Amino acid sequence: MVTSYNPQARDITLEDTGAATETDKEFIYNTYTELLKDIDAKPGMTKTETYEENAKELFKKEPANMWLLVVVDKLLTGFDAPSCTYLYIDKSMKDHGLFQAICRTNRLDGEDKDFGYIVDYKDLFKKVENAIAVYASELDHSAGGADPEILLKDRLAMGRERLDNALEAIALLCEPVEPPQDELEHIHYFCGNTEIPEDLAEREPQRAALYKATVALVRAFANIADELEAAGYSEGETSRIKKDLDRYLKLREIIRNASGESLDLKAYEADMRHLIDTYIEADVPRIISPFDNMTLLELIVKSGIANAISSQLGGIKGKKDAVAETIENNVRSKIIKEHLNDPAYFETMSALLDEIITARKAKAIEYEEYLKRIAELAKRVEAGQGEETPKTLNTPGRRALYNNLNQNEELALKIDEVVKQTRPDGWRGVQAREQVIKAALYGVLQDKVEVERIFPIIKQQTEY
Repeated sequence: MVTSYNPQARDITLEDTGAATETDKEFIYNTYTELLKDIDAKPGMTKTETYEENAKELFKKEPANMWLLVVVDKLLTGFDAPSCTYLYIDKSMKDHGLFQAICRTNRLDGEDKDFGYIVDYKDLFKKVENAIAVYASELDHSAGGADPEILLKDRLAMGRERLDNALEAIALLCEPVEPPQDELEHIHYFCGNTEIPEDLAEREPQRAALYKATVALVRAFANIADELEAAGYSEGETSRIKKDLDRYLKLREIIRNASGESLDLKAYEADMRHLIDTYIEADVPRIISPFDNMTLLELIVKSGIANAISSQLGGIKGKKDAVAETIENNVRSKIIKEHLNDPAYFETMSALLDEIITARKAKAIEYEEYLKRIAELAKRVEAGQGEETPKTLNTPGRRALYNNLNQNEELALKIDEVVKQTRPDGWRGVQAREQVIKAALYGVLQDKVEVERIFPIIKQQTEY
């Protein structure tokens, strides 16, 4: 809350509370004093000024931590906050003051903000027109270039145009998909051929464009969802738009699953749990499934391939080729992500995947046998190790060394020990410190080429 008030003791020295109640002045003084109690004044500033400065900085730079700023007779001029999207007006204003106030929301802020919203409690729209007229009358038209006139635009007309453009953009994006444009054809177009390892990465820009276009469509629809008839859409057009929106949302999830790009929430679990524990009250939860928020590969490992297909690929589970390519792309994506950690192991996994894909497409194996083989491979890829790996290699780093040193267990353990004994603190990215580790490796390997081959693998391992 930012106001023009600055609490001073003299504000309440002459107040008489009477029957042990606060006067208006005392209430204001006590409320603002409570706001400022934990504020340490910055040099050359009062506590009130410091509080206001902190609030403005949070609102501008950390909007997620300062969602709402209540302003009284402040910040109408000289306050630039691109993240400000909504302005609630509960004060009579006119001319320049009103124009400057509504312009608080007109700054773009990345790709997510096309315009701001003004919620008007004082019925100021006619005054807005007058304010714009006053502003426009003072514009300089002699400088050349773009015309600086200000135009009022109809919100519903703009909303309809935005929704129509969003529908057209996503339709054009999917137009190159081969007929009959079913799930499998979309997977081919956005994820590529599972037999070509590079295809998944090369099609990433197309998938990103699909995700972005879907978000744009959802936002455009949400802006006028309750006013589609007022925006000029017929009942039939409204029904078609809703069906298209549902179809594109389902398509986005199919492509996300097929490419292994669904959001993995494990990294945010602690923060999410803190927010839930702090701010949400609910009855004791009833566990429906122990496999929430798992990736497709994790689900295959934990619950078996049949349950994984049923729970995560329910929309396409009757379409064998679409299911197969979704699983294959997830396995391929995991191999690509983990390849640098253990090149030898994941090259072997990639070769096995190629073999299974070739057998499936050549109809050399039955579908049930295919599912069995791909599930076994998924488990090995997810585990990052084979069942025959010696038990002494009980860390990812040791296993990576073992796999990339011709499965020489003794040598892998020796290098693991040498690296842990010689590594300087904060050695990654510091050439002099990296040379210390390379020198230690050379003492064991006695081969510069081998040192340069093994060092990047060691660098990828978090345990070192």
